[in-house]
Amino acid sequence: MGLFSRRSTPLDDVDAVLADLDGVVYAGAGALPHAIDALNQAATTRRLGFITNNASRTDASVAQHLTDLGLTVAADDVVTSPQAAVRLLRTRVPEGSTILVVGGEGLVVELEKSGFVVTRSADDQPAAVVQGFAPHVGWSDLAEAAFALKLPEDEGGIPWIATNTDWTIPQSRGIAPGNGTLVSAVHTAIGRLATVAGKPETPIFEVAVARFGARHPLFIGDRLDTDIAGAQAAGIPSALVLTGIDRPKHVLAAPPSSRPDFILGDLRELHEPYPETRVKGDVTIVGDARVAVDGVDLRILSTGDRPIDLVRAGAAAIWATGRAIFGFRVPEELYADPFHRP
Repeated sequence: MGLFSRRSTPLDDVDAVLADLDGVVYAGAGALPHAIDALNQAATTRRLGFITNNASRTDASVAQHLTDLGLTVAADDVVTSPQAAVRLLRTRVPEGSTILVVGGEGLVVELEKSGFVVTRSADDQPAAVVQGFAPHVGWSDLAEAAFALKLPEDEGGIPWIATNTDWTIPQSRGIAPGNGTLVSAVHTAIGRLATVAGKPETPIFEVAVARFGARHPLFIGDRLDTDIAGAQAAGIPSALVLTGIDRPKHVLAAPPSSRPDFILGDLRELHEPYPETRVKGDVTIVGDARVAVDGVDLRILSTGDRPIDLVRAGAAAIWATGRAIFGFRVPEELYADPFHRP
């Protein structure tokens, strides 16, 4: 586990850096502080690729956005959830089938490249529904999906594939509803569950590892439930960066299935020595931060001079006990959140 790692930096021995986009590289149209410089530095000696659950844009448009921000990115450097959805769809319906799309250009382009016929109406008797995020998706789009999915699949209904189920998406003005909320609206109407193609499912990671020829990748994300859980399920070491959705309180409460190997305040820390976690009796030490487990109390003995080290020490202390966070009294200072977010 990275929290107990003796690596000098999180990038030691890494041959490919795979990064999420929203909340890691940018929020809305603008780059997050330090992200571009840190990724450009990593790209001088390692393969750099991007994995995104956002289905609203094509790989080419994402690559152009990243290039405009100051990275050097081609379309093939971007792995999208629509690509994962199409890969899954090929196993469920015949080639050339008509597919009802709830979503935007990113989904439509990938389906049409693979020879599927796109419709927006349930009256066209689609062979499947594929749903992904787009800012313009509204009630009428969700209603068409519900009409097409009225029968359960085991009763002769058609497949329903969601590109992802992220509940939220970071934007420049704040946190907005993501595709998961829209998928949930359809689920509430019809009582069916979608098959998910993107993170945290493993196919999207498998596509990236194969495409970039990665033998020792590191995945960087901002969400525990999709990014970190997905990387862990795919057997890929991960780093959580606190510039997007999940905050220190979420890190402290993370279940074993979604605990990152590294916790970063921002992407500059990819290139900084990663402190070793030391344990002396009931005391956990990271840098100058010291946290003690005292029965049901988690006590801060020293905040240290770096807030990120206090988060790392608190997380390591709680995780090592095997107990859930609700079994502790946690000082509010551990929930402090001085890290940048949209």
